[in-house]
Amino acid sequence: MADSSSLMRTLRPWLGVLAKRRRRLWLGGGLMALTLLSALGLFAVSGWFITATGLTGLLFAAGVAATLDVYVPGGLIRLFAVTRTASRYLERLYNHDTVLRLLADLRTRLFAALAGQSSRVLAGRRASDWLNRLTADIDTLDSLYLRLLAPPAVALVAGALLSAFVAYFVPLAGAVLGAALLAGWLWFTLGQARLGMAASRRHVSELEALRGGVMETLQGLAELEAYATLAERQQRLERLEARLHESQRQLGRRVALGNALQVWLTGTAVAVTLWLAAGAFEAGSISGAVTVMLPMAVLAMNEAFGALPAAFTWLGATRGAAERLNELADPAPAAEPEPTKAPPSGELTLTLDDVGVRYPGALEPALDGLSLRLAPGERLAVEGASGSGKSTLTALLGRQLAPSEGSITLGDIALDAWPEEALRRRVAVLTQQTELLDDSLAANLRLANPEADNEALWQALDQVSLAAWAGALPQGLKTRVGEGGRRISGGQARRVALARLFLRDPALVVLDEPFAGVDRTTAQALGAALDAWLAGRSVVYLVHKAGGEVALPGIQQTISLVNGRPTRAATIHHGPEGSPQ
Repeated sequence: MADSSSLMRTLRPWLGVLAKRRRRLWLGGGLMALTLLSALGLFAVSGWFITATGLTGLLFAAGVAATLDVYVPGGLIRLFAVTRTASRYLERLYNHDTVLRLLADLRTRLFAALAGQSSRVLAGRRASDWLNRLTADIDTLDSLYLRLLAPPAVALVAGALLSAFVAYFVPLAGAVLGAALLAGWLWFTLGQARLGMAASRRHVSELEALRGGVMETLQGLAELEAYATLAERQQRLERLEARLHESQRQLGRRVALGNALQVWLTGTAVAVTLWLAAGAFEAGSISGAVTVMLPMAVLAMNEAFGALPAAFTWLGATRGAAERLNELADPAPAAEPEPTKAPPSGELTLTLDDVGVRYPGALEPALDGLSLRLAPGERLAVEGASGSGKSTLTALLGRQLAPSEGSITLGDIALDAWPEEALRRRVAVLTQQTELLDDSLAANLRLANPEADNEALWQALDQVSLAAWAGALPQGLKTRVGEGGRRISGGQARRVALARLFLRDPALVVLDEPFAGVDRTTAQALGAALDAWLAGRSVVYLVHKAGGEVALPGIQQTISLVNGRPTRAATIHHGPEGSPQ
């Protein structure tokens, strides 16, 4: 009982989404019921008509005068056959259209939930996790209506009507049939669900782990090959795949058991109904044609019960998907610490005190013992090779990660205590990954400032030397950039991301490889524009080498990271041209 209440709590949010389209669901269920009732009518009338025709022929052969109206039953057979075909076609077409609409509703709900998450929560999961939630888990929920709600409801109603129909002619047969069909319905739904619940939930978890493992293996193929760990990784994936196959076989056996029981139940119900109807015929209560009609009608219950065992054996998969999606759609509200004082509106001082970050399962810390102080208006360069901890520092300053040890303060307030909205307004972060949506150039720029007018957008593009290029486009600012900026070059995409900075007014700017993918001449022009815009702002550059081909404007101090540890701190003075002396 407790498990049933827990299941209902898990599915309730998604049942609420379905309820918003209740009219379509009722109409789809009605079409499903019409199809099943047409099948029942077709079997029953056909059985009656064939038997009545045979008996009438026997009477004629014996020289007994007899009459039979062939037009009414013949017309009913055609009516039920045509209705069954047409309603099945309409039901499949209509219900699958409904399911596609429901999937759109579910994805909209999930996207809305993700949009409301903080960047730290979003960064706390791997990309494969988000992909599984948005695709596999949502797709799993499409069975909620089409396999788990409408079919058992229609089967229950059809069973009740059939039992009442049989009871009208043979009361005992109707009572026995009703009890048998109800017992079967309970087993094919609740029994099969209980039988397959644990295995189907485990199957979905193993499938998610396998998908994530394959994606991560492909993404890190070069590193796995370089460190000679690819074979070990493949063995781990093969073990996951073996467990997945075993759970599939286990579930297949339980579905086969349910299907066998369904066939046995229907066959037994037909035999018992025929036996009781034959007794009634012998007693003279019903005619021979009715005696055959009743078990023939029962035979049509194969169509009602046929899909239930498989659907409910896999109920655990739907439950598991709903549980994972509930974590995103209804996250536990995180108590945001109240700052001891209001966030300052002016200049900000950034302080890191012995900060360290250790990822779960990592042998070495990503950052260890990092301390620095960045006064208002100062510019800091953090240099280091790939894997030295620069991206981790970017995530820390953007509050996508929390330090494992040490503390970070911004404007004399702990970074964790800053209200989310105030932090996003005062701190701008340009990561190495260029985030562009499959939308217009203007829409991508307005991600930084939704209130920016076209004049501000052109000014921002001019700062990154893209105004002439954008002006020559046939659609100008309305030009779509493609998913991830695929319709434009990598350097142009990087500059579009950089242009978004010019639409903001932050006090602290974090630039992770700001000139990546940009040629030297363009990078120097961008550096000059940045130098003017960054005046008075605190800046953290994260680069491979501070004194590289492209000089970073106005750097006053630099820190080198090696394996997450600061190894050198120096002060750099700049001449009037911005070149180190």
